[in-house]
Amino acid sequence: MMNISEFQTKDVVNVSDGKKLGSIGDFDINVTTGKIQAIIISGQGKMLGFFGKEEEFVIPWRNIVKIGEDVILVRVSRTEEASIE
Repeated sequence: MMNISEFQTKDVVNVSDGKKLGSIGDFDINVTTGKIQAIIISGQGKMLGFFGKEEEFVIPWRNIVKIGEDVILVRVSRTEEASIE
């Protein structure tokens, strides 16, 4: 078992290209079942997050390949990844 705070300290990496996507900022949880539906990656806004809107990227739980000690490996297509940037 793992605490939510432990998830938030891990980097999220796309196994398709090895690119670091960011870190988990939030979770989408099904309140009926209590299960995590997706992880939400916090993106940086303009100027290192000081100005502009901070973007978020939702990765469905089914796209998680492996959860390691320091990293969470996900599989995201190039079109999905384009929406992160």
